[in-house]
Amino acid sequence: MDADGTTDGFDLEMTAAVRAVVDVPLIASGGAGTVQHFVEAARVGVDALLAASVFHYGTLTIAEVKAGLRDAGFEVRL
Repeated sequence: MDADGTTDGFDLEMTAAVRAVVDVPLIASGGAGTVQHFVEAARVGVDALLAASVFHYGTLTIAEVKAGLRDAGFEVRL
């Protein structure tokens, strides 16, 4: 959450460290600014991705993020 609103990307180092020690569902949150940020976080092994400001301010659309994740090989809900 320290990266919340920065649009510099999710904290991948911390997220990967948490993923390595927990088996519960893990949600990456805070810092998304590009479609690539979502793809990078998904590659770390999160179960879900959360973002707000990129959608509220129209920087990205949900469809763009879903397409980027799908193109990177991730299963995405319709």
